[in-house]
Amino acid sequence: MKGEGKVFLKSRMKWIGLLGLVLSVFSLLVHFLLAGFTDDSVSDYSIPVTIFSWRPVFENPRFARHTPLYRRLWGPTRHVETLLPDATPRGFHSDPPARTNGFVFVRIQGGFHEIRNSIPDVVAVSRLLNATLVIPEIQSTTSSKGISSQFKSFAYLYNEEHFMASLANDVRVVKTLPKNLKWARRKKQIPSFKVSYGSSPYYYLHHVLPVLIKHSVVELVVPHGGCLQAILPSDLEEYQRLRCRVAFHALQFRKEVQELSTKVLQRLKPLGRPFIAYDPGMTREALAYHGCAELFQDVHTELIQHKRAWMIKRGIVKGKLSIDSAEQRLAGLCPLMPEEVGILLRAYGYSWDTIIYVAGGEVFGGQRTLIPLHGMFENVVDRTSLSTSWELAKMYGREAKHKDIKTMAPPSVEEETKHDSLKSTTQRPQPLPPPPARPKYYNIEGWWGWVAESDNEPESTVIELRTNAHKLLWEAVDYVVSVEADVFISGFDRDGKGHPSFASLVMGHRLYQSASSKTFRPDRKQIAMLLEEIRDHMYEANHTWITSVRKLLKRSILEGLLESSKRSKAFSFLSHPVPECSCITRTHPVSNASLIEADLGVTHRCPPWMDGVVRQRSKENKNAEKEEDLDEEDSSSSGLFFGRKESGGNSNSNNETVNSEANNKEEGQLEDQEELEGGER
Repeated sequence: MKGEGKVFLKSRMKWIGLLGLVLSVFSLLVHFLLAGFTDDSVSDYSIPVTIFSWRPVFENPRFARHTPLYRRLWGPTRHVETLLPDATPRGFHSDPPARTNGFVFVRIQGGFHEIRNSIPDVVAVSRLLNATLVIPEIQSTTSSKGISSQFKSFAYLYNEEHFMASLANDVRVVKTLPKNLKWARRKKQIPSFKVSYGSSPYYYLHHVLPVLIKHSVVELVVPHGGCLQAILPSDLEEYQRLRCRVAFHALQFRKEVQELSTKVLQRLKPLGRPFIAYDPGMTREALAYHGCAELFQDVHTELIQHKRAWMIKRGIVKGKLSIDSAEQRLAGLCPLMPEEVGILLRAYGYSWDTIIYVAGGEVFGGQRTLIPLHGMFENVVDRTSLSTSWELAKMYGREAKHKDIKTMAPPSVEEETKHDSLKSTTQRPQPLPPPPARPKYYNIEGWWGWVAESDNEPESTVIELRTNAHKLLWEAVDYVVSVEADVFISGFDRDGKGHPSFASLVMGHRLYQSASSKTFRPDRKQIAMLLEEIRDHMYEANHTWITSVRKLLKRSILEGLLESSKRSKAFSFLSHPVPECSCITRTHPVSNASLIEADLGVTHRCPPWMDGVVRQRSKENKNAEKEEDLDEEDSSSSGLFFGRKESGGNSNSNNETVNSEANNKEEGQLEDQEELEGGER
């Protein structure tokens, strides 16, 4: 019996061990499956203040939305509230024919805003030529080594399938050329046109079309962003609406970019607070092109001048190398510095705990340039402080590891023998070679590297090429956030070629999608004159100066809109897609008719189903207008922009509150008068 008991015990232990092993394997499988399913949304369940570098600081967790102060700072622009998007065809619109004149293959060069400005143009050109469009090739990604093989060219930035499906009724779109034409292109046997900026329809119909019909394929190289003139004849107005359908509907960012943009937007609004998107527009190329080198000091000025000399040598800039930056600034041709934008926002009434998202990619001078803005506003953030490294890596895709270091080959036997023989000789030592040229600084993604003195810019390394591709994704996230922001303001709206920049495209998209969203378009010339008045005491401005700034910024919302229709639209249709891509509701107030119909030229009536949206908005605004017109919590009327209410409640904060309350009634009356003046226009 004892032997049988031991055998039974051993067999039982074996079964228990086997069961434990099976359970362990099962638990590992469950763990891996859960990790795979929750990897995409793990950050959604995390609190931003614990996993991101941004720790929001607010004076009061409760944010009042139904106050006159909120209406003035964040409320919609009522004069254009009845302006709605409408890019659908308004006349006879034929589907693309089954047989076309041939294929149009396009290579687009440049940065984010140039790519986005070019794609709607090439679609319109393809329809104009009755051609089949091959999905455009984005040079910034195809020339970059080491980026993810998952996403290449157009698909690196945009959703190809959505693009093709959205344009099915407008243009025939294919992913690649047929095999025979693809082989001919590789052998460079197909005709190619390097298209200039803003080419006319006449150019395409009389120069490109005959070649297309003859060879069944043409290649268009678009180097400057935008290959079709911005303002088209009235008989080609449907092509303008086609541009809008492409830019605002067909161009959808790929899934990974869209997901990260949505997460950033969610993290930007803790406790349901609104935020400002700010694009400094301070790129090295823009500063060099417009002659703004002296806005900076030391090495920054040298870097800008080096770039300007390079641009002059290549014919990009026609002016002199040395130019008075002070005159350029007073003429409104230089960007507003972040410090100046901060002062304007504080003067307008935005408190120190306002959330400001810095968009638009590179800020020349790095974070040091943004220090004054951080000093005035506690919650200044960007994409890096609202996303994690693994989220960015997921957006990039799997990338190969590259060592951007050239390995030195060992010396040959002959070289070693020669070196030994020279050491053994007793010849007089030769003089040292002359010292190298004085080195210059060169800006590489916020880091300072050394290069030899030369008129040419150094060649891009593998890492820099990869970073250039990443920039497209960074600016794509910034673009989505800026379009959806409660308020948008830019420091500059021109790029390094004098064309509309990232900020211009954002303002155009906001005008199309939601015209009533608050978008400041400040007149830099007038702002520069105002800032000169307080240059010696910028942080202690008086009430009169603050009132002047508020009037100027408030007028810039509408007057800047009218100005952009004359100035920006001539270079980029997408920066001001009105009136071609907008409609006005049938229930618009009489006071708004003058601005929308006479000044903006919008006469097309919206479909009846859109009227309900405007009625709801008007009802909410009327309820808000019944409240008192006093900015009871507007503590920014005093001259101290750095004033902050501490938890203990110091005397300075109390004095600021008392002083501001004394002026609230006057400010409320001023705003009412401005509204009446706007309604009479």
